Amino acid sequence: MTHHPRPLDEKIALVTGGSRGIGRAIAERLGRDGAVVALTYARDAAAADEVVATIRKGGARAVALHAPLGHRGDAAALWSAFDERITECAPGTGTGPVVDIIVNNVGIAMSAALPALTEDDFDKVFAVNVRAPFFVVREGLKRLRDGGRIVNISSGAGRLAMPEAIAYGATKGALDNLTLNLAKELGPRGITANAVAPGIIDTDVNAAWLRGNPAAEADAAARAALGRVGRPDDVADVVAFLASHDARWVTGKVIDATGGVRL
Repeated sequence: MTHHPRPLDEKIALVTGGSRGIGRAIAERLGRDGAVVALTYARDAAAADEVVATIRKGGARAVALHAPLGHRGDAAALWSAFDERITECAPGTGTGPVVDIIVNNVGIAMSAALPALTEDDFDKVFAVNVRAPFFVVREGLKRLRDGGRIVNISSGAGRLAMPEAIAYGATKGALDNLTLNLAKELGPRGITANAVAPGIIDTDVNAAWLRGNPAAEADAAARAALGRVGRPDDVADVVAFLASHDARWVTGKVIDATGGVRL
């Protein structure tokens, strides 16, 4: 049987929060494109194992890493787990394990307006949404090969006024600026850094208010110029492009993937 090269053959990808939702769709898409995928999860080992099984069934290699994010030392622990487990799927180099693609997908929502937002809530959302990706990249740089890719999952909330989620929006604005600085800092190594900013996506996180609620679904769909609610694969396909050789001349950009919200 003839083997047809895939866009990410011989590439190694790390996807944080790859056990469900957008992260799962990204992990599975990168696997279909030929990448060796290391995906992290915080709680649901069974879900993570299911993603790994799906990727392997498609003919790619994958491993799940238990690596909760949002606390001090989390990035170092993640990369330690990566170093230990990635050799099950892919050989390292003379200097140790390597990675080609880092996708910072882990994030938490925080629906709280200014008067109700507590200091603990503020610290938590910034720890997961900003500090974690910052240090995941910093600790991963010695493993990230020249010509690599960094993709941060941002949000349309980073460019929109949404007082009901003021801290969450602020974290995504910070992540967008981090992306810009990473692009400038790492450009000399041929490494690109971009962000993808989804709008409302039909995932488990939004299931409680969205699924089975025709009025909520109609309202969410009406916000987008394309007239429907986003799906995880809508985001994953954009990430796959940014991770590929085809996106070699795109860096420092926030790619709007909201379907045209508030144009």
